[in-house]
Amino acid sequence: MLIGVPKEIKNHEYRVGMTPASVNELIQHGHQVIVETQAGAGIGFSDADYQAVGANISSSAAEVFAAAEMIVKVKEPQAVERAMLREDQLLFTYLHLAPDPEQTHDLIKSGAVCVAYETVTSPRGGLPLLAPMSEVAGRMAIQAGALALEKSKGGRGVLLGGVPGVGPAKVTVIGGGMVGRNAAQMAVGMGADVTILDRNIDVLRAIDAEYHGQLKTVYSTTSSIEQHVLEADLVIGGVLLPGAAAPKLITKDLVKGMKAGSAIVDVAIDQGGCAETSKATTHQDPIYIVDDVVHYCVANMPGGVARTSTMALNNATLPYIITLANKGYKQALLDDEHLRNGLNVMHGKLTCAEVGEALNIDTVEPLELLA
Repeated sequence: MLIGVPKEIKNHEYRVGMTPASVNELIQHGHQVIVETQAGAGIGFSDADYQAVGANISSSAAEVFAAAEMIVKVKEPQAVERAMLREDQLLFTYLHLAPDPEQTHDLIKSGAVCVAYETVTSPRGGLPLLAPMSEVAGRMAIQAGALALEKSKGGRGVLLGGVPGVGPAKVTVIGGGMVGRNAAQMAVGMGADVTILDRNIDVLRAIDAEYHGQLKTVYSTTSSIEQHVLEADLVIGGVLLPGAAAPKLITKDLVKGMKAGSAIVDVAIDQGGCAETSKATTHQDPIYIVDDVVHYCVANMPGGVARTSTMALNNATLPYIITLANKGYKQALLDDEHLRNGLNVMHGKLTCAEVGEALNIDTVEPLELLA
């Protein structure tokens, strides 16, 4: 198979779909790889590095899309990229379609086969291709929140860990999944007063056992969210419904009642955000203020630490890329129900029920199309 790796074009996005090491693995399996020039330059992977392992370097994204049977990316294809997709071409990347009707309709129109990292599942029930970026985003959320609390950014002027004689900041983490746990780990390490909320009591038991009283666990209800958001200096939104739009757990009225200068870091923004006041921002212009509350809603947070993120993501995606290339997408998807769960769009049809529900679009069972 001929695999194409275009350069990412989203604002301040320096990650790359495949590292030279990953390309080398594909070539060792007998495949060809074409990489757009400078695709990895932002994180220290030169064209020469890719050529050294056998990749061909293309002068433009258009050449990559025109030649490749499978496109491997990191972020969702932008409008100019979607226009280059063709019938039966395989796209393997993050999509986050539920809050993005324009992208969804473009992908349906293209006739391409679109497998989304974020809805591939594992036999243990996890999301193995979302997990590494959730780890990064959760850890970055505390860094971003600490900066947002600085007075120069519009924040309260509060240090997360406090100092002797001055108490620490109160951090409320909504969601005890991969994002929430990693955010809590960083916040506890910095000495903050941390409360984490989740609706799964087994998750809360596991977190409580792990931290031995270093943080507080609270069952998530409308009332408990309201209480702990209003008390917080920093709120981390880490909720996730796989494939679906994020629930709006922080209402506009609740934001109005928050402390002046407090901050929300909405890590759920890729799926539309869990605060009614959230809107996607970029690394170039990451924050805005609503009702004296600082909002950080960067939709590609892990792109801020692009080298670490790329390598972590490749560790997870490479086995799937090899499988898709070795077997072809039809056989690979038929053989593996967990990879098949990643199929969102195929041959002009939407195949992800959660996206269909969010956007009011009819869906088709993947097996119907694959058969």
